[in-house]
This record gives sequence, structure tokens and C-alpha cells, in this order.
Amino acid sequence: MIHPFRAAVLLMVCLAPAFVRPAQSPSTNDQKEVGLNRHAAGPFDVKITPEALADKSTESTLGRMSIDKQYHGDLDATGKGEMLTVSTDVKGSGVYVAVERVTGTLQGHKGSFSLHHTGIMTRGNPELKITVVPDSGTDQLVGITGTMSIKIENGKHSYEFDYMLPEK
Repeated sequence: MIHPFRAAVLLMVCLAPAFVRPAQSPSTNDQKEVGLNRHAAGPFDVKITPEALADKSTESTLGRMSIDKQYHGDLDATGKGEMLTVSTDVKGSGVYVAVERVTGTLQGHKGSFSLHHTGIMTRGNPELKITVVPDSGTDQLVGITGTMSIKIENGKHSYEFDYMLPEK
């Protein structure tokens, strides 16, 4: 069973609407491949399930969750991942990191890629960065780069995904 304080931090850090600042897109000047900047958007459903930790201490401030997502819209895919959290005694402070494998179709391109999430909440001041893991794309998504942002309005989740695929 997840500790109530950790559950509150998880909701605040992972799902809070304040945590939806867009991450910086990589500079196209730094990329060697030539491609088109693209934008995808749509809603998604998410289920986060507490999982057991290696550290069974009742005083642990760590948390571990599994992530199951279903993306809709321009990205028709499933996302499966793992999240680690840390809570603190200071209200509004905590952190999470997660990795997620996304498999499906992105605007007509089939394949998969991985996302790396970093969420930091400092006394209520949120930062969220979600980036495509370098060289994680498969099939028609080989070479994909980009950043994703998350919006939560009225309990509904949506994504904005700015990405680049190399021209073939």
C-alpha cells in the first residue's frame, strides 16, 4: 500500500496541471539529419499503479509506479513505463523520473520510441521535461527526436509532441 503522503506527492508531481510547461525543443542546428519539424497532438488515458520497492523500509521516501497509457489523435499508440518518485517533508517539493516505451502509429509512421520524463517540484514551482530517448526509434520512426508536453484540464490528459524525423 502506498503511503498517503507519497500518493499526494505523486499526484502533485506527476499529474498536477501546474506541471505542464513545455520543454525546450532540440535546436535544429545541432542535428545532422535533414528533416521536417512536425507537431502531433491529442488526448491520452493513463493508469498509474503503485509497485513494490527493493527498499521495504516504512520510512522510505521513495515510490515506484508502473505506467500504462493509451494515446489518441495524431499518436495512436500504447505507452508502457516505470516511474520512480521521491517525496520530501517540505510541502510542494518532490521529484519523479520515468521511462516509457511508446508503440503504434505517429501520423502514419509505424514503429516505437522511448520517452524520458524528468519532473521536479520545488516548493510548488514545477518543471517537466519529456524527451525522446536518442536512437530509440524503430521501423518508420528510426531517427526520431523531439519533446513532449502534457496538459491536464478538467481531469482530462492531452499531449503536444514536437518532433523531427529524418528525410528518407
